[in-house]
Amino acid sequence: MVLSSNITGIHNFFILGFPGLSPSYYSPASAVLFLVYLAILVGNIFILVFVIYEKSLQKPTYLVFCHLALTDLSFGTVTLPQIISKYWFGNSIISFYGCFTQMFFVHYLGSVMSFLLLVMALDRFIAICVPLRYPVLITNNIIFALCGSAWFLPLPLMMIIIFQALSLPYCQSNIITQCYCDHISITNQACGNDRKIAQIVALCIAMFCLLVPLAFILISYVSVIIVILKMSNSAGRSRILATCTPQIFITCLFYLPRCFVYIANTIGFSFSVDVRILLILLYSLLPAAVNPIIYCFKTQEIKHTLMKRIKVAKIGIELKIWTSH
Repeated sequence: MVLSSNITGIHNFFILGFPGLSPSYYSPASAVLFLVYLAILVGNIFILVFVIYEKSLQKPTYLVFCHLALTDLSFGTVTLPQIISKYWFGNSIISFYGCFTQMFFVHYLGSVMSFLLLVMALDRFIAICVPLRYPVLITNNIIFALCGSAWFLPLPLMMIIIFQALSLPYCQSNIITQCYCDHISITNQACGNDRKIAQIVALCIAMFCLLVPLAFILISYVSVIIVILKMSNSAGRSRILATCTPQIFITCLFYLPRCFVYIANTIGFSFSVDVRILLILLYSLLPAAVNPIIYCFKTQEIKHTLMKRIKVAKIGIELKIWTSH
């Protein structure tokens, strides 16, 4: 294993993970990460299959959920196998271009998620603020177009980041002090004045992909809350608020931890390396594992459809047992 190199000598990177973690805890750490990955796989695949199978759920709101589930599933698959392999099998090496590929998908999928949350907020804004226009303005085809744009828009921006990072000379250590390859971890290993330029460009693109959707999301949900508060019918207010609860939970899970880390760094509150890596893992992977639970138990239509299917399956099993006797 080579931990430092000259400009042309880096052929792979070494994923450090949690530098303060004792080797005696490697197996428990890998087991926890594997369980998280399993929860992400099972939960998000279930949402995708359930909505595709249930024709009654093929509506704009739930189609957005499918895109979110696909993003969460992809992000977990891109990031977790490598770090699980490190702690389970001692495989910490990732190839030079493999690391850049992982970096691309990490930032690309994060940006896609941000724009999909914008689409979700737009759906709720129109449904509640201009309900009579909702069937015309929000159709399945329009949602497909909007979600397609959410997948396409970050693509050229991420390509700029990748090609700019690839053009840098790398002459520092090849140790990635993180659980996966990201832009800061990689470009910190570069040398020359262009490194700072690349990091500033990446920061500006990241702020655009995160803050522009966030601004619209905040305006949308504030408008929705104002409309709900103005309603005189308390039963109607509760019912409409319930339709927004999953979307608000999902949005908060994505943005609040990121804002906390950013504000903490801005005001000079520093974390240890292990705590910083843990926080990044939590805000990156926790939503992917928790979102399917929110879809199922905080969305009434999915919950009722799921309960109905479980009851039908239960009755079918009981009938088979009864007829076999």
